[in-house]
Amino acid sequence: MTAVMIDLEGHQLTSEERELLAHPAVGGVIYFTRNYHDADQLQELVRQTRSAARNPLILAVDHEGGRVQRFRQGFSAIPAMADLLELADHSEQAIQWAQDIAWLMASEVLAVDIDISFAPVLDVNGISEVIGNRAFATSAEALIPVARSFIKGMHQAGMKVTGKHFPGHGSVAADSHIAIPVDERPWADILATDLPPFIELAPYLDAIMPAHVIYPDVCDQPAGFSTRWLQDVLRAQLQFHGVIFSDDLAMAGATVAGTMAERAEAALSAGCDMVLACNDRAGAIEVIEAVTPWLEQHARQSKRCYELLAKSAALNLTTLRNHPRWHAAQRVLEELQKRRGH
Repeated sequence: MTAVMIDLEGHQLTSEERELLAHPAVGGVIYFTRNYHDADQLQELVRQTRSAARNPLILAVDHEGGRVQRFRQGFSAIPAMADLLELADHSEQAIQWAQDIAWLMASEVLAVDIDISFAPVLDVNGISEVIGNRAFATSAEALIPVARSFIKGMHQAGMKVTGKHFPGHGSVAADSHIAIPVDERPWADILATDLPPFIELAPYLDAIMPAHVIYPDVCDQPAGFSTRWLQDVLRAQLQFHGVIFSDDLAMAGATVAGTMAERAEAALSAGCDMVLACNDRAGAIEVIEAVTPWLEQHARQSKRCYELLAKSAALNLTTLRNHPRWHAAQRVLEELQKRRGH
């Protein structure tokens, strides 16, 4: 029965982190660039992480591609998702590229025994600088077929997929890492512009991460703390039955919900299955202590999270690099780099 995903400080576990990992509320770890020196070191850190844990852990990373790729040296350079449609000769080519690149990204992450990359981004790229070229396209119509193919590629590699940031972060300028974005548009505009990728692709998603964005026409709370968004829209209307992750509770966009403990309680009460408490160790400890009483009453939500664990043994990096599909994906990357002019 777990509810919290935490982060780590460096290349090796600290004694404090070993203690945290043994806590019954901790069910996941997310890795950042600061945790990565090389593939061998990362694999040893992953091994230590799993060994120290009381529960089976969901290990995660933000490895979307472009500017959001935590592991660089020794891993393939995944392009920004906007490059696929921008550089392709036609949409069918972009769709095939998406599948090949998703398989490559997911296979390399799985090869170091990390279960999921939080991908794909399903935001429609509007005016948000923090989304920007992380999004596949500037319209849902163009985005959906490419994102569907990306999802297929991740699944072919054996990785569960997480769509983000529900119901859409692309139409608001403020960055929820450092501000509290408010999207003043009416429900009808959100429904027409931003929700279609989530509506269309919900049956193929294993998890969803809501945005730390307030949509006042729908609810006065950010989506990740909103029963209206998570229960009425996502669960009831979209019939989504997978895992709901909060975005990082330490982000500025989450501060409207109070202290770190209050944010965690609000997110879990609204319908999140697991909350991320990162880049604030004192806050993470506060969250872990606060949610412990909650665990007994919500065992079903904890159980749902374990569906995201990688189900089969992945190829190791050496074997993967000898795989014909790995080489085919490298040719796609080379073509994209050539067209980008790198």
